[in-house]
Amino acid sequence: MKLVNKHIVITGGTTGIGFQLAKHLLEAGNKVLVVDYSEQNINEALKKEPSLQTLQADLSNPEERVELVGKLEEVFPEYDVFVNNAGIQRWINLQNADKDWSFYHQELAINFEAPMHLSMLTLNHLLTKKEAAIVNVSSGLVINPGAWVPLYTSGKTGLHGFTEALRLQLQDTAVDVFEIFPPAVNTELGGSTEHAYGVAVDEFIPAVLAQIEADQFHVTYGTSKEQFNASKEVNQQTTQNTWEMFKENPTFLNA
Repeated sequence: MKLVNKHIVITGGTTGIGFQLAKHLLEAGNKVLVVDYSEQNINEALKKEPSLQTLQADLSNPEERVELVGKLEEVFPEYDVFVNNAGIQRWINLQNADKDWSFYHQELAINFEAPMHLSMLTLNHLLTKKEAAIVNVSSGLVINPGAWVPLYTSGKTGLHGFTEALRLQLQDTAVDVFEIFPPAVNTELGGSTEHAYGVAVDEFIPAVLAQIEADQFHVTYGTSKEQFNASKEVNQQTTQNTWEMFKENPTFLNA
């Protein structure tokens, strides 16, 4: 899929991976509309990229998802690519899980329910296009589960399963289905410094777009590429080794 002259919606598109995707896609000659729950984030994104179009929505709320898709038909009816990028990540020690379920459900709602729901809500629209795509952003933790972020891992793993099923169901249509498996990327996901060790987002985004344009439906980079191509035994050992690095971390122990 050539990402030129497309009309692209990106959820969570005002910060991090989403904003850098939006920036690069604008530079390539596309129209881009970003969605965010935060008016402040929207305003800051518009200061940096005034040509962005924006809508505000809380994607943890199913009613607001329905309203969002209705608004898209009014203000951005030519959209032909929908990127489910919005996500939150929380360190959770399940032995300390004493908060109300609504706190935990929010992470699942944003990371799993929202992209699944939005894919279903936008599908009939996308099926009317000569060329269209749904792009779901999951995680390298789908391959090597992150025990310190159990609900994030669960949500992204569910999204991976849904994306695989969706791709099969749409394989005889004009709607392509891509899944991006980011490694740790230096963004503010999970906190302003939690991923400072990750790859630079300016390095990651061009590689992602190149793979989408090459119709590579499983988009990987760096460690996620290594994980994707590794044996089950290697990935099991990597998962255990990574957990050993986190399980005595005070941030996790007190989470």
